[in-house]
Amino acid sequence: MTQKMKIMAAVDLSDYSATIVRYSVWLTMRLDADLVLVNVINQRDLDLVQRTMTGYEAFSFPNYLTEQVKTRETQMKAIIEGVYPDMVDCSYLVQTGIPYRELLTAIESEKPGLMVVGTKGRSNLADVVVGSTARKLYRRSPIPLLTIPAGFSELP
Repeated sequence: MTQKMKIMAAVDLSDYSATIVRYSVWLTMRLDADLVLVNVINQRDLDLVQRTMTGYEAFSFPNYLTEQVKTRETQMKAIIEGVYPDMVDCSYLVQTGIPYRELLTAIESEKPGLMVVGTKGRSNLADVVVGSTARKLYRRSPIPLLTIPAGFSELP
């Protein structure tokens, strides 16, 4: 028996995420595949929070991290519901660390056949043409990457 194809979409929860999810859902439905949305909490941001909140006894970093994971899962679910309300077969994965490395780790663990990424993410300062995370993934990904350019809105 052949295993069902899995598509992974890298979602950074920026304004561009809905387009990436919309295209990923379209592909998932056309290919009768499973969909996994993955989001990475950047280690740089976590380090900043930890340094800033050092000395505040009321602050619990583990609780903060747990809340961030829950919030991001909720945001990914909201994007799916906004794009395709009837999409129920979707998994959500939140990783912490350096984004491109964590996406590569997610590829290793989830074994998707394809990853959908955007060319522009959280910062509007696109790394010239392609975002830095996408650029690093292009050089290191063991699976095909489908790039959705910023501003793209049409489906085939």
